[in-house]
Amino acid sequence: MSARSTPRDRMADVGSLLHSREAPLMIVLDSRSQPAGPVRVRQPLIVPSVLPADFARIGKEVRELCEAGVDRIQWDVMDGVFVPNLTFGPDVIAAARPHSSVGFEAHLMVVNPDELLPRYADAGCDLIIVHAEACTHLHRTLHRIRELGARSGVAVNPHTGPEVVQHVLEETDLILAMTVNPGFGGQAYIAAVEPKIARLRRMIEEAGLDIELEVDGGITEHTIHGAAAAGADVFISGSWMYAYPEGKAAAVARLRAAAAESIR
Repeated sequence: MSARSTPRDRMADVGSLLHSREAPLMIVLDSRSQPAGPVRVRQPLIVPSVLPADFARIGKEVRELCEAGVDRIQWDVMDGVFVPNLTFGPDVIAAARPHSSVGFEAHLMVVNPDELLPRYADAGCDLIIVHAEACTHLHRTLHRIRELGARSGVAVNPHTGPEVVQHVLEETDLILAMTVNPGFGGQAYIAAVEPKIARLRRMIEEAGLDIELEVDGGITEHTIHGAAAAGADVFISGSWMYAYPEGKAAAVARLRAAAAESIR
């Protein structure tokens, strides 16, 4: 462009630049060809429930799970009201925390989760999961978990539809689809939940969010295939892992390999 060019000449020159194949400006303007963001390659996470553990030696049990190669440890907190069973409180978790080299998640199966959140965060739980069925103000509860410095999770029972979490996707780091009715370990896997798992996975992907999709209940080396194929990427195992004849490390490896075969 010359110093003496007219406004009409300058506009023509700009138009030529915009239509030039060599113009770097086109790369900036046409963002449709650019990816929206990094795509996370989903790897299966294996998380044991300590419900079948020997509570008299809980510190040693936690160390053994860490040595077995688990990704984190789940604590099933039950109040005897929301579910019929009664388990442990935050003091037990706090006592076990120094024995662990992996994160803790608390699965709160209680009627009053909001009152208990600070205690489980203080006990060392990096992830706190509440039930959608127990929360009057689910959005506020999940926001409060994050305020306490923990990651937030929301669980849904087998009979609860996936739409209940649609409005809180931005507030949650994990969705837990129960594959048994909560309250007791050792129950049979409910395969009928798999279409809901698939729907939750689609909801997460359509929202463009990085949310873990966890399943809990009846997970074995056989049932894990259906859950993984449906879209789950975090797998809770309790009774099956503890009863595996070759030990916990072999059980973790077997579950991880089986999930990797089917994860989509």
